[in-house]
Amino acid sequence: MTLRVIGAGFGRTGTLSLKQALDELGFGPTYHMEEVFRHPSHVGRWLDYASHGTTDWDALFASYDSVVDFPASCAWEQLASQYPSAKIVLTVRDPSRWWTSTATTIYPTRTMFPGWFTQLVPFTRRWLEMTDRLVWSGIFDGQFEDREHAVRVFEEHIAHVRSRCEPERLLVFDVSQGWEPLCAFLDVRVPTRPFPHVNDAATLRRRFAAIRWGTRVAPVAALGVGAEAARRRARRRRAT
Repeated sequence: MTLRVIGAGFGRTGTLSLKQALDELGFGPTYHMEEVFRHPSHVGRWLDYASHGTTDWDALFASYDSVVDFPASCAWEQLASQYPSAKIVLTVRDPSRWWTSTATTIYPTRTMFPGWFTQLVPFTRRWLEMTDRLVWSGIFDGQFEDREHAVRVFEEHIAHVRSRCEPERLLVFDVSQGWEPLCAFLDVRVPTRPFPHVNDAATLRRRFAAIRWGTRVAPVAALGVGAEAARRRARRRRAT
């Protein structure tokens, strides 16, 4: 299988909506950061890319027709060269709104897991290393919290993609535009169902807050359960 669509847009530019749209249009399965969680072994391949600037793309994307979102968009240029027949979709949005959305959703995942959890679940430690090396320390030079710097990187990325892609191969796409420009670009019929709009910031914040809360409450709950069990054993011993 060879890639047919490569998403060059940063995370929080409607990439999950684009993933679902591509799947519905027959250009899936589509690779997204969610796939890394489903396939933990992929983290090692992305760390290879972070270290060496390449990896076995054919093996990594053997089951996929398209790719979008981080971490794949970090390698969009290499992928565009590896798969010259693939079309490029650059998702965009208002830069200031993009920074605010990113700063309040995916950026805080850097501290989402407590230390004991990353030691107990090595995948989370390696995933954090991957995202830091490719995105936060990679693309943003460790300065994402500097809004002006991050927005400048975002805008420079868009300009770079525009300058490097042949016009007929590139679609600059805001998901608020809906089906029409995407379908025209991919030369497919416009569906009658609404364009998917998913993964809004509020939903993501709730999801990540639940993970953050759960991994911090779990040890306390476990201690409470253990203490209660010990009390019951003690009562049984006294009763006998």
